[in-house]
Order: sequence, then C-alpha cells, then structure tokens
Amino acid sequence: MTISELLALIEQETGLVLESNAQGQVLVSPESLPVLAPLLWSHPSLYFDQLSCLTAIDLGPEKAGMELVYTFYSLPHQQTLHLLLTLPRPEAALPKVPSLSGIWKTADWHEREAYDLMGIEFEGHPDLRRILMPEDWEGHPLRKDYVEPDRYHGLNTKRE
Repeated sequence: MTISELLALIEQETGLVLESNAQGQVLVSPESLPVLAPLLWSHPSLYFDQLSCLTAIDLGPEKAGMELVYTFYSLPHQQTLHLLLTLPRPEAALPKVPSLSGIWKTADWHEREAYDLMGIEFEGHPDLRRILMPEDWEGHPLRKDYVEPDRYHGLNTKRE
C-alpha cells in the first residue's frame, strides 16, 4: 500500500485528514492518536501488529518542541509505517500524549523510556515510572536543557 492509499484509507475510515512529509512519515497530532491507533491495529488492509520503535527527539528550548516517531510494522503485509508527532515543549510541565500501551504491549517499555529520558508523559499508561534512571533522579537526561547534578546520594556524578 502506498502512502497516498494509506492516507485515503485513514480519511475514509476515521475522517482524519493527515499528510505525509518528504521522508514518508505520516504527520499526526496527539489528539488523533486515540482514533488512529485502533484503525492501524485492527483494519485488515493495514494490521500494523508491531510497534517496533518509539523515538523521542528534543528539538531544544529555542524551538520549544519535541517529536515522537512511532515505527510500526505489519507482518502479514510486510510494510513499515512511521508516524511523526510534534509536541510543544512547555516550560512548567511535561509534554503529554496518549499512551498506546493498551493496543501494543511493547509501548509499555518504549513509553517508559521516553518518559524517563525525555520527560514526555503518556496519559493512560498503566505504570508510567522510570525504567533506566533511579526513581529519585531529578530531570530527564536526554533533554537538551538538562543540567547534570554534581552529586547524587553523596557520590560525584562528574569526572574531575
């Protein structure tokens, strides 16, 4: 299925009018995920049965945005799909997006990693907590504005 056919099918089934970029990624908003995700999983012409990867990208404080790239794969159709979701980067709160862990079980770990390292909150996630950093770690170490603490529990965190 071509990207144009995919976009036409999504519009026909959900009413969502989506676009793709030059890289073939489908551009989506956080609000469209609860409508789009079940279709990607259950429609017989699509059946994206794997969420292979979720990549979080910090565009930096100057651009005030973050991106999520979801990579789906359909085993029966041998097709890959990339969704690109752009989020605002609020100063006082964490950016929020609906969780997909209710559809794809692998989203559980992917979303926890994006939360832990980038500070993106996945609403509706059943167990959104740190997965790589200690529970009491402050901040999200892959954000561009992250400042590493000098000490953690009495230990130096930086080389001297």
